[in-house]
Amino acid sequence: MTTLVFGHKSPDTDSTGSPILWAWYLNEIEGEDAEPALLGEPNTEAAFMLKYWDLPKPTVIADVKDDQPCVIVDTNNPAELPENINSADVRAIIDHHRLVGGIETRAPLDITLRPLACTATIMLDLMSDEAYEKMPKGMKGAALTCILSDTLEFRSPTTTPHDQATAERLAKDLNLDMADYAAEMFAAKSDVSDFSDAELLRMDSKEFAMDETKLRVSVLETTAPRMVLERKDSLMQAMQTVASEDGVDHVLLFVVDILNEEATLLVPNETVKTIAEKSFDTTVEGDTVVLPGVMSRKKQIIPNLTM
Repeated sequence: MTTLVFGHKSPDTDSTGSPILWAWYLNEIEGEDAEPALLGEPNTEAAFMLKYWDLPKPTVIADVKDDQPCVIVDTNNPAELPENINSADVRAIIDHHRLVGGIETRAPLDITLRPLACTATIMLDLMSDEAYEKMPKGMKGAALTCILSDTLEFRSPTTTPHDQATAERLAKDLNLDMADYAAEMFAAKSDVSDFSDAELLRMDSKEFAMDETKLRVSVLETTAPRMVLERKDSLMQAMQTVASEDGVDHVLLFVVDILNEEATLLVPNETVKTIAEKSFDTTVEGDTVVLPGVMSRKKQIIPNLTM
């Protein structure tokens, strides 16, 4: 049976590119029958990556069947995975997030969790030099895009020297100007004009439970934050609908300004105001608050959330 390789729901660039990269590795290097998959439509930056490197978009799946062999990448959180994941045959997990727990497996498996900024960096570490040399241009391009995306071109505090060195090696092999390419990526990510408010709130989001309060923590990384903030009023109205439909209490939306290295949090109600003030040691006046230096959900937002 074909092994499916997939990341988390609401797939960003890493959860789109890393399944493609690892499925290639399993097929071409390990001789296994593997196929990348997505748990939703890729975001605009991931779609740019697919087009730029001429990579087929993986099949979008809603769930997995019993006993389906699979490899999970870029997450280990059951809330971000197919509903039937614990009845599948999970063969491996490759991730760079904190260990959440809750995944049940049929047998012992390979788990690689490393404190790096990007899953693709870990995958390249797991490959031999010979495998790396066999990697087609498109695979190297996908890996580079994942690293530049997750590190925000090395601006994110999650960036490690190893992530940056890996990206520089890939860019050199591709004969690519990394700054110019990153600018194209971020421009694609910033164009959200075709998305509804609900789609924006779910585009790059993760569920997080704080005591008995369930949150959807959404991040929009952009070089043009004004495009998003001009929709502030309608976005805050849509938060109520999204929260109700998704079974959470509140939606937090952080608009990350990549170039100015800060985030703006929308504050639609008193509960979110309290969360903002206690979590980030700030004072909220009005329905937004700017958080200087806040760039990473994984390292700066989720770990600090309190109420």
